[in-house]
Amino acid sequence: MDLSTLSVSQLRDLQQQIPAELKRREAQEKINILNEVRAFAKARGYAIEDLIGKDAKVKVSSGNKVKVKYRHPENVELEWTGRGRKPKWVEAWVANGGSLDNLLV
Repeated sequence: MDLSTLSVSQLRDLQQQIPAELKRREAQEKINILNEVRAFAKARGYAIEDLIGKDAKVKVSSGNKVKVKYRHPENVELEWTGRGRKPKWVEAWVANGGSLDNLLV
């Protein structure tokens, strides 16, 4: 696909469609892989539950990312969700007299 031939509105439409399509395909790929693993285990006389244990809980990520809460005003690549330890750039900002409120997105 040659993106240079698309209009701005077509590119925006495409940009909106891509995340949903990626999510759909990743979900389908996970299902396919899980079915392959089940078939592999079954061919050897086991069920997946036998291999990982009946009490084992398999954590499946929902794929939802935590939204960015803070962003550096000069370098937009520096982001922080506000969770966990403060990144060094945030600590430096505060140490130099800056306020966290100035970094809010």
